[in-house]
Amino acid sequence: MENKLVIYNTLTRKKEDFKPLHAPNVGLYVCGPTVYGDGHLGHARPAITFDVLFRYLAHLGYKVRYVRNITDVGHLEHDADAGEDKIAKKARLEKLEPMEVVQHYLLRYHKAMERLNVLPPSIEPHASGHIIEQIEFVKKILKAGYAYESEGSIYFDVEKYNQKFHYGKLSGRNIDELLETTRDLDGQSEKRRSVDFALWKKASPEHIMHWPSPWSEGFPGWHLECSAMGTKYLGEEFDIHGGGMDLMFPHHECEIAQSCAALGKESVKYWMHNNMITINGQKMGKSLGNFITLDEFFTGNHPLLSQPFAPMTIRFFILQAHYRSTVDFSSEALVASEKGLVRLMEAYTRLQKLTPSATSTVETAGLRDKCEAAMCDDLNTPIVISHLFDAAKAINTVHDGKGTISEADLTELKAVFKLFIETVLGLQTEKVASESNDAYKKAIDLLLQMRLDAKNNKDWATSDKIRNELTALGFTIKDTKDGFEWNL
Repeated sequence: MENKLVIYNTLTRKKEDFKPLHAPNVGLYVCGPTVYGDGHLGHARPAITFDVLFRYLAHLGYKVRYVRNITDVGHLEHDADAGEDKIAKKARLEKLEPMEVVQHYLLRYHKAMERLNVLPPSIEPHASGHIIEQIEFVKKILKAGYAYESEGSIYFDVEKYNQKFHYGKLSGRNIDELLETTRDLDGQSEKRRSVDFALWKKASPEHIMHWPSPWSEGFPGWHLECSAMGTKYLGEEFDIHGGGMDLMFPHHECEIAQSCAALGKESVKYWMHNNMITINGQKMGKSLGNFITLDEFFTGNHPLLSQPFAPMTIRFFILQAHYRSTVDFSSEALVASEKGLVRLMEAYTRLQKLTPSATSTVETAGLRDKCEAAMCDDLNTPIVISHLFDAAKAINTVHDGKGTISEADLTELKAVFKLFIETVLGLQTEKVASESNDAYKKAIDLLLQMRLDAKNNKDWATSDKIRNELTALGFTIKDTKDGFEWNL
């Protein structure tokens, strides 16, 4: 494999050459959604980020097993160890079976992912379908001496673990200080230390999601599912674990601890985390009440939105920023992304119609290498997009008759645009510009053809009226040697 991929490893806090444990096979595990509510823009970012990683690894020639889990049990309302299960609460309030709630929101999630052109993972395991595996994982941790039973629940002993390993190495937390400040909590709960986390929780009588175990009728802790399912499908050691930066602590920190305790070694070689999407500097999230659902983006039905936005506009907006950078949302930023995407896709459409000449007067050489270099530099999608925009200028120059391109250069340019726009970035031309339907497009084409006929008949009044009315509505119209072009 000629292209050397470099990725930022959150664990070591530096960029590292990507060297798979069992090349050409790659194990990729990404924390998927907690299925209990409507997906929002913050949920779309990890899905798109790791979809691009999945796509690019495949492009480099790796055989990727991509596992993205579904949390459908154990994610509690207040924190990881207390409160009511979020899915169970919805089921109780709506008088449904918990799996009805899961199915309802999972179908909505899958539909949104399909519209965003996020490829399905190789395996999509549910926490509720791997209770046996999670119980066996707890047994291993107990046998190793890093967990204890208390009133039918099993808790991970962080203090004991930290004596041999390093709890906090991923997130940079100083656990020694945290342990010191929590010693006075002894005896006030069933946990020895507040920093200890649940591996198995005894179910209260009203809890409607529970399973038998050697310790109690209960359910697994939230963190446990990823350790159990990741190692089940990818082995005790695998290449990449991804997710949002908000999962770094405590979720991913607990995963590292669980794996070290149960297996005597870390399971993950590279940790990757995408940054947050914010609104006015605050993280977008359900708990803060400042989120906008994906359906609201697609319909424009939200007071913070000036219009509906197509799924490809959302995808492009996310890809315009590096995955490790914060993105601050605004409707104006999305409008700008929409305009940029339309310009890029317009050039891509024009590229297909160009006629080759004997020689090239525009510069297109090196585009493939520049885009590959940007992708290999920790998935730098904004740089890839900037290179494509530079090439779009050359395309427009040829299209406008102000330059020429040879057949060899044209063939290469088409191949590179298809590779990076469609295969790697996952942008779809047919879903751009608010997914305008065929009838809408045909109506505008009909009006502009009537204008063209009026011009040919020297009916300037009708021609100008159609152009002026459409321009007032926000359309941009350009006369060409072959007729006309337009966009909104």
